Amino acid sequence: MGHGAERLRMRSRRLRAALLLVLTGAAACGAGPVPATPAGAQELLYVASQEDVTVAVIDMSTRQLVETVDLKELGFSPTAKAHHVAVEPDGSFWYVSLIADGKVLKFDRENRLVGQADFETPGMLGLDPTSDRLYVGRSMAAVNPPQRIGVIDRRSMSIEEIDVFFPRPHALAVDARGSRFFAASLGQNSMAWAPIGDEDVDLLQLEGAMNHVLVQFAISPDGRWMVGGGQMTGSLLVFDLSADGPTVVRSIDVGGQPWHPSWSVDGRTVWVPNQAANTVTATIPPPAPSAVRAPSWRSTRRATRSWASSKSGATRQGWRRPQRRPRVERPERSGAEGQRTACRHASSRRVCRLRGGVFG
Repeated sequence: MGHGAERLRMRSRRLRAALLLVLTGAAACGAGPVPATPAGAQELLYVASQEDVTVAVIDMSTRQLVETVDLKELGFSPTAKAHHVAVEPDGSFWYVSLIADGKVLKFDRENRLVGQADFETPGMLGLDPTSDRLYVGRSMAAVNPPQRIGVIDRRSMSIEEIDVFFPRPHALAVDARGSRFFAASLGQNSMAWAPIGDEDVDLLQLEGAMNHVLVQFAISPDGRWMVGGGQMTGSLLVFDLSADGPTVVRSIDVGGQPWHPSWSVDGRTVWVPNQAANTVTATIPPPAPSAVRAPSWRSTRRATRSWASSKSGATRQGWRRPQRRPRVERPERSGAEGQRTACRHASSRRVCRLRGGVFG
């Protein structure tokens, strides 16, 4: 079944902007630090393709395709929509949500199907590395799903549901350090959180005359901060998680429909793909300026996938990497709050902007 040293050669038409990437040895959805991958184990990347209903398994050390798991060959429908992947900290099992088939599947390290759970229009997955729980949100494609999220026991794949009391729960994150989970609504400015294992959630009403449409959260490696992209407002909301409940401390205007943010391993930078603008924004904690609009990659699709391809260094399905990586010339950083400074893209002279500090 393996393809060995075969290079990635898949066409762009096969991919959707919902491709989400998860590394073996790291829990999905910004769960924070987890136990290290065992010595000698492969560092693998799992890429779900909604249109193809496949999951590509990529060796991160060689940047080569190891195997393509075709879920259609396992009896799932051609329109199942494989959406999000979560991986056990030690890489022993991985999970994928199938939106249209209403399933969350469990695979072992050898990519054999070993379990499944039924859940209406599953979307984002949040794995808690400190317990056997896997949290499941609802897909953006679901217009009026139940106002509940799922909690799967990863050993038995049995599932329970938790009421969140708002429509279209989509954004989802698990804070392993704080032993909490977070969910947010696409339909209104509401989010919920509770201790892991608790079925009684607390609710937070987010300010704003317009619905943010929070697509996804990401928690910093130290567990102190959480960010969420507001598709409709173009804002990246910054939450302080140091107290019992989340508190919004900053709203950063990044524009272009921010979707799924990602933290760097050292927690110094948040990368935000701007779906509508085909750009990537980097937010930098103070005293450095906080937002750098990165030049867009040459992509036939959206920035979410452009960033994914550049992050791993592999040319993924349908992405075109430039012949030479563009160089961005940045001015000296004064660190002044709210300062806006032009920077020049060395080849295209594209103007980007630097803004003041991220966190309060």
